[in-house]
Amino acid sequence: MTAEEVKSEEEQQQAMPMEGEDLTPKKDGGLLKVIMKEGTGNETPMTGDKVSVHYVGTLLDGTKFDSSRDRDEHFTFDLGKGQVIKAWDLGVATMKIGEVCQLICSPEYAYGAAGSPPKIPPNSTLVFEVELFQFKGEDLSDKEDGGIIRRILTKGEGYTKPNEGATVEVSLEGEWQGKVFDRRELTFEVGDGVDLGIPKGIEKALQSMEKGEESIIKLSPSYGFGSEGSSQFNIPPGAELSYKVKLITFEKAKESWEMNTEEKLEQGPIVKEKGTQYFKEGKYRQAAQQYTKIISWLDHESGLSEQDEQKARALQLAAHLNLAACFIKIQDHVQALENCNKALELDDSNEKALFRRSEALFALKEFRDARDGFQKVVQLYPDNKAARVQVTACQRLLREQHEKDKRLYANMFSKFAEHDAKKEATEKGKEEKKPENGQPEEGSMELEQNP
Repeated sequence: MTAEEVKSEEEQQQAMPMEGEDLTPKKDGGLLKVIMKEGTGNETPMTGDKVSVHYVGTLLDGTKFDSSRDRDEHFTFDLGKGQVIKAWDLGVATMKIGEVCQLICSPEYAYGAAGSPPKIPPNSTLVFEVELFQFKGEDLSDKEDGGIIRRILTKGEGYTKPNEGATVEVSLEGEWQGKVFDRRELTFEVGDGVDLGIPKGIEKALQSMEKGEESIIKLSPSYGFGSEGSSQFNIPPGAELSYKVKLITFEKAKESWEMNTEEKLEQGPIVKEKGTQYFKEGKYRQAAQQYTKIISWLDHESGLSEQDEQKARALQLAAHLNLAACFIKIQDHVQALENCNKALELDDSNEKALFRRSEALFALKEFRDARDGFQKVVQLYPDNKAARVQVTACQRLLREQHEKDKRLYANMFSKFAEHDAKKEATEKGKEEKKPENGQPEEGSMELEQNP
């Protein structure tokens, strides 16, 4: 810092008394807070919350360098994620809804020795007037539908997070309507939690948590126990749940890129068997996760030996076939169709792929294509009695559809003919009533041509 910059900074500090509550962890005076208007309630934002504020930023001499009020637009950011200067992450975390405060920020908690040219000189102490309007938890759901809301009580350490298949050690406490229904500490693999009565929303949230993190997780019914509820915990259908979860420690599962071909081919049958067990238990979504894992491992493998290529194709084929079966069970027939088509790319005459493809088409009411598919199964595999039955069902539905269409069109044409006949009769009547030579009928009155 030059002598002039030091002098300028000292002059600025003399222009405003440095007083207020010290919010710095080390109590070094680098961030002072003065409440100008008290807020309401007792809650303050937590790490990860999305907060909305108005602010006016000035230098110590009163020079304004930025203002959301001038733009008439709230400023929104995720608290504690490093999206703003350090002083803001610390200061806004202490505010209540409706509170207005002044944050006096030393350079170390603002823009440092570099400043933010051209408006903020190097080593500037800044003053922000901040008003907090709202805050809400972080939405962790894929569709951002508010189904999984996290509020971080204690920030974790490190940057890595559990992935699908990771071994996690957690403590959790589940509440419904203010009453604790589940309190335990356990270790499991992410993806297997359903067997332990852990909602899928909690498993999803764990994949966003850091080691040592403790959070409140709020779940909508679709991410909790759904429309069935939980007999294990006496939770009714459609219940909204709240969990306090601490991720004690975890060990990540190997990602696809971390595994060599030998590992993938070795783990593939194990994962496939795990999926098959889920399928037998009626846990079709969990089964689908296992089969999807195999496909993700092997989909882009290349340069394999002939023997490894055969093993990989066999695993991929089985995974696509089993995925199709899972999707048929959960009535996602578009995904079932897609996986059957993938299986047929690997084996164009596979009996299960042809049959399940036709099943999906039948469910989608594509009866003609479904019939053709079942007929192909019968042609290639004459002993497949189920396909014969389905051919008959398709033909019956096609006949019914044909008769329905005939009646619809017959009725339509009848209405058209009736409409044309009425129109013709109306026009004929007009012709009969029309006087000769354009003269008005006897007893009628000719329209006045002039007012």
